Amino acid sequence: MKFVLSIIVFIAGFAANPLIAQNLNNSPAAAPVTDRASLTGKITDIVTGEALAGASVYLPDLRTGATTNAQGIYSFKNIPGGKHLVEVSFTGYAPLIESIYLSAISQKDFALTRSYVENEAVTVTGVSAATSVKRTPVPVNIVKKDELFRAASTNLIDALSRTPGVSQVSTGPAVSKPFIRGLGYNRVVIVNDGIRQEGQQWGDEHGIEIDEYNVSKAEILKGPASLMYGSDALAGVVNIISIVPVAEGTIKGNLFSNYQSNNRLRGFHADLGGNQNGFIWGAYGSYKAAADYKNKYDGYVFNSKFNEKAFGGYLGLNRQWGYTHVYASMFDQHVGLVEGERDAATGRFIKPVDHDGVVEEEEAAHDDFTSTDPFIPRQRIRHFKVATDNSFRLGDDRLTFTLGFQRNQREEFGNVLDPKEQELYFDLKTINYNLQYHFAEKNHWKTSIGVNGMQQNNQNKGEEALIPEYDLFDVGAFIYTQKEINKMTISGGLRYDHRSLNSKEMDEDGDLKFEQFKRKFDNVSGSIGLSYRATKDLTLKFNMARGFRAPSIPELASNGAHEGTNRYEYGQRDLKSETSFQVDGGVEFATPHVSLAANLFYNSVQNFIYSRKLQAVGGGDSLIIADGDELFAFRYNQHNATLYGAEMNIDIHPHPLDWLHLENTFSYVRGTLSESQDGSRNLPFIPAARLINEVKVDLFPKSKTFSQLYVKAELDNTFAQNEPFTGYNTETKTSGYTLLNAGFGGNVMSKNKVLFSLFFSANNIGDVAWQSHLSRLKYAPENEVTGRIGVFGMGRNFSVKLNIPLSFTTN
Repeated sequence: MKFVLSIIVFIAGFAANPLIAQNLNNSPAAAPVTDRASLTGKITDIVTGEALAGASVYLPDLRTGATTNAQGIYSFKNIPGGKHLVEVSFTGYAPLIESIYLSAISQKDFALTRSYVENEAVTVTGVSAATSVKRTPVPVNIVKKDELFRAASTNLIDALSRTPGVSQVSTGPAVSKPFIRGLGYNRVVIVNDGIRQEGQQWGDEHGIEIDEYNVSKAEILKGPASLMYGSDALAGVVNIISIVPVAEGTIKGNLFSNYQSNNRLRGFHADLGGNQNGFIWGAYGSYKAAADYKNKYDGYVFNSKFNEKAFGGYLGLNRQWGYTHVYASMFDQHVGLVEGERDAATGRFIKPVDHDGVVEEEEAAHDDFTSTDPFIPRQRIRHFKVATDNSFRLGDDRLTFTLGFQRNQREEFGNVLDPKEQELYFDLKTINYNLQYHFAEKNHWKTSIGVNGMQQNNQNKGEEALIPEYDLFDVGAFIYTQKEINKMTISGGLRYDHRSLNSKEMDEDGDLKFEQFKRKFDNVSGSIGLSYRATKDLTLKFNMARGFRAPSIPELASNGAHEGTNRYEYGQRDLKSETSFQVDGGVEFATPHVSLAANLFYNSVQNFIYSRKLQAVGGGDSLIIADGDELFAFRYNQHNATLYGAEMNIDIHPHPLDWLHLENTFSYVRGTLSESQDGSRNLPFIPAARLINEVKVDLFPKSKTFSQLYVKAELDNTFAQNEPFTGYNTETKTSGYTLLNAGFGGNVMSKNKVLFSLFFSANNIGDVAWQSHLSRLKYAPENEVTGRIGVFGMGRNFSVKLNIPLSFTTN
């Protein structure tokens, strides 16, 4: 409570400041703002003066960008006047970020410095307007499309889990959930193109319903972000940006394909977008399918196959008054659910089959492993989204408004005798809204106020139900401000949230399965932090934040079989909201040849919610018989918890060996409960410490035929997790492992243009048998022939990716 009072005093203090009062009253700026502005200039090398053709100039708050021509010239026309953040970037050079004031006719040249370490970027995650990452007090990592190209991953979250402090709970190659600093599920908010992604994120056996091939970049904020996002951002935010309009007067696109050897994954993607006189448009489509993966111990893992397709498009208008964009997308995925049952005599995977109306089991054959159509049990997930993103100029100020509708349909099929029967079918509809008013910057103060939330409805349309039908309404109001004082940037704010939940009654076979109940949750959250640029190369950060999370409907009211996790789950209706108080400290050091980022955090969570196995009356695990299957019984519980840890990344290009790249990334998190539970105080789902060592060599840097050509080798070291939550036999220890990976790739050029990009990678070259502590398949049944528990991760895997850029000018 003292922290909240300190935030209130801070907000009251700045609001009482005469300079801020002037800002809030919207008095005229020192310089007149024109309705219509233009911007042009030249991008050059700071040493040679050489024009840089193909450099990118982007105005993030206006959602518009430009590319320099052969003479290094860029231009913007018909854009709003006033002060805007500009991001200038070019491969091989340090990005440049600067706030400039745009008038009717503005000219601004930029000179870039060569750098072998990218040490600056713009973020829009966790702040009210685009901001330099160096000025945010909380750690934000940015993963760009080029980095995704270079990695061989099974899905998007798998690729992002290489970020320090980020891990994944997985249920096979197609399904991963992001965990940030040991917290996941409804504690991590996923944002896609400004809209909070709402599916069944509370479950293990379905992913994030976003097209991996259409991602332009991902921003990962580590730490409580309830100030901007409300409930569920207790651990942080993964902001996935798919739509980035192309430069005016151009039409650009990509043709992309990917093949992976281990599970015969094949993926295809095409996109095309244009911008003519501020009218923007774009469309894309993707397809991905994979058979069963294999490893040294299990051979082919039966029913780990999946296939998915996605498509979408957008239209928009950029003008001097602002912009308005409308976009729609559809994601459709079919996933097999790995049960891990094996023949007791041979140890081979078995499958249920229909023999004249009787369910029998037989060994899976070779053709069963190579198909990309999942067997029973399987699931289908469809996610439709339509949204509008708008920004309107109001004098010196700016009003932004996003509104989105999502429909998430999850169907689970488990009846061999009737494969089309929907045992579970959740139909979740969500309306998201976000209205913000951004006051014009005055005297280095940037202030925004806003209100956002959602309206949600869930219906059960299957034969069975795991959670009740419900209605939910969420609303939150906040104020956020940022002040630059010489080398220091102070930012913070305050927020109030209200959530109303109406859970509905349901009968099943004449018995009451779900009772009707209503719950309301109210909370105050906030943050305050600073970023201090001690020198040109050194930045220090410190942040305190209070976050919260209202318990989800599965935690409150579950009562059913969760086939994908081999569980029968019970909710707890009287659960309280989780609240957290986290302290972050960080240091960032960046020169043209070295960059270092190190962070420490301490997070105290009140009323932490977790699930644990139930014990039978006579001792041992409580087992529930559901549809003939024995499932472990779990119930949600809560106690206070503490998490603390550290992350570090060091990236070195030793001079004069500029072609050599050395990078090391380390992550560690520890989590404990305030009270011992059945002899264990450890939190569940805490990832093991991880150290990634990479050596990369840049080849032929002066070649006119190749660009960004590289070869790399990597050791991915995951340490043993010897501190699991062993209470009620919920978790077991997990051994450590080291995977050897390698890759090479780059661009093939002609007349200073990229003809195509090719990337080869090899993961787990040693074909090591490994199990992640956060893999749900680790708890699959024992192989009675070998005595090994569970299913192991993917073995040796080779990947090849080909990308062909398309580019046309219309001017």
